[in-house]
Amino acid sequence: MSPKKTWIFIVIYAIAMAWVEAAVVVYLRTLLDRIQPFQRTPLPHLANFGSTELIREAATLMMLFAVGWLAGNTTRKRLGYSLIAFGIWDIFYYVFLLVICGWPKSLFDWDVLFLIPLPWWGPVLAPTLIAVLMVIWGTTVTQRQKSERNLRRYSSTLCFLGVTLALYTFMKDSIGVLPNGEKALREMLPSQFAWGLFVPALLLMAVPILEIFIPTTNSRPPKISEQAAEAIEA
Repeated sequence: MSPKKTWIFIVIYAIAMAWVEAAVVVYLRTLLDRIQPFQRTPLPHLANFGSTELIREAATLMMLFAVGWLAGNTTRKRLGYSLIAFGIWDIFYYVFLLVICGWPKSLFDWDVLFLIPLPWWGPVLAPTLIAVLMVIWGTTVTQRQKSERNLRRYSSTLCFLGVTLALYTFMKDSIGVLPNGEKALREMLPSQFAWGLFVPALLLMAVPILEIFIPTTNSRPPKISEQAAEAIEA
């Protein structure tokens, strides 16, 4: 199958998974009266709810990365297809939530993004921006013939730092109340999103995209034909 057709099937799969995810979340939030997650006691304690939700999130991630692994024929392309699946899934998850229940009303509405290993909190815009980067990078490395050239040593390090900083930004408030126990984690509501940390994190995560398009200093000059060389000498 051509890279283009593979890309299309990955996108279709991710959109279908996004609908399933959105539907499940609407069912759960309707039962818990948490369509708008940013409210008092956002994670109420119910028997087996916490562990079930954690396993569901882990299973969702496994399904997204498994399809990417099967689609690619190199480690780099497998990662690329996995990130395409993850990014498309995340974007359309919020699109379908809006279609099904009318939430989020704004990209700045707060959401509980993940629960692994601690609750992640952030406005919808933040994970959406990361998802866009995932789709761009994944599409670039899976569809371009010369996508293997990169500056792996420093770009991978910078991207890893960006991911770490973004994760800290999402879990910063949960980390702060962690010493107070599980009850405090369940009842915690963040007061302000740290855009001052998130924006640098986003820029660092964008480095792998920039490296593909920016020529390296040690790249070889293009070859010219003998006729062109003679014309230049003349």
